[in-house]
Amino acid sequence: QVQLVESGGGRVQPGGSLTLSCEASGFEFSRYYISWYRQSPGNQRELIGGVTTSDNKHYYLEAMRGRVTISRDNGKNTAYLQMIALKADDTAVYYCNAKASINEYWGQGIQVTVSS
Repeated sequence: QVQLVESGGGRVQPGGSLTLSCEASGFEFSRYYISWYRQSPGNQRELIGGVTTSDNKHYYLEAMRGRVTISRDNGKNTAYLQMIALKADDTAVYYCNAKASINEYWGQGIQVTVSS
């Protein structure tokens, strides 16, 4: 059974840090491009960035540039999204995505709330 399970979300104060994890099972994780998205209420899902099978990182979301680091550990079938200097505007549901050729899988999403 294919699964992507995000963890590590929750509530954090502005300026704080959080690291999300995305644990995969049921498919060959190392062969998939892993990306992170977020979606806040009333807005479209935004691509934050991703990491290739050869560990090259790409960052796309200007609003988070310089504040996020994406990584992967193929030995643990897990990807990570490290976030620092969090702002209230970063409040959203965060999703991980795995894609290879025609196969694509999504996690269920995890809530991150930035609030004092």
